Amino acid sequence: MDRMLYTAMSGAKNSMDQQSVVSNNLSNVGTTGFRAQLQAARSVPVQGDALLATRTSAVTTTPGSDFSQGPVEYTGRTLDVAMQDDAWMAVQADDGTETYTRRGDLQIDSDGVLLNVGRPVMGEGGPIAVPQGAQVSIGADGTISAIPEGVGPEALVEVGRIKLVTPEEGALTRGEDGLFRAPPNDEGEPGALPVDQNAKLVSGALEGSNVSAVDAMVSMIDVARRYDMQMKVLSTADENAQRANGILSIQG
Repeated sequence: MDRMLYTAMSGAKNSMDQQSVVSNNLSNVGTTGFRAQLQAARSVPVQGDALLATRTSAVTTTPGSDFSQGPVEYTGRTLDVAMQDDAWMAVQADDGTETYTRRGDLQIDSDGVLLNVGRPVMGEGGPIAVPQGAQVSIGADGTISAIPEGVGPEALVEVGRIKLVTPEEGALTRGEDGLFRAPPNDEGEPGALPVDQNAKLVSGALEGSNVSAVDAMVSMIDVARRYDMQMKVLSTADENAQRANGILSIQG
């Protein structure tokens, strides 16, 4: 395969992959607590005959996430919480394992279970449930207090405490469901981080996405331009090949 043609094809594929990452980030500009995906390109040797063995292909990877904090907006809603500093909230994934998120727009279902986007919020002893119809408040340490329906403030009771963790830098990895997970334990089973008693949250506030719409748009335009350039190279290479075939046909 012609070197120029192969390079253009590899570059075009890389640009398409990068565009997918940028588009996903841009679509989550308004998603509470979203962490932008980081993108990078790495060279991968091409498998094949002796000629191809000397070539490399550019492959897009998403080596991690941007863990910088997003903007915090005060909402005044009792069940809205924003994690402070590097704290994360533990939630139960669909498969029952413990995962982590910075999203804090909580809800209470018809059974009184505290949910985070439909997933149970984990307390120090498992999912948290509150009395039906109770007036709920959340403290800075994640403690959930409730005043049962029909009684006064003197009946305030503690019903649980949100599990807050502070992972080491680079310890969490993003899953396909958008939730973050700890490294597996020594037995290869899903890991769980210990409670951080010093972790704090802000009640009545939400942390926004840390994706910059302007930066994402600039990246999208840049990737689109590079893709167009690579497609032009492919078109030029194809035209040159056709002309060469025509010349060989005439000479034959």
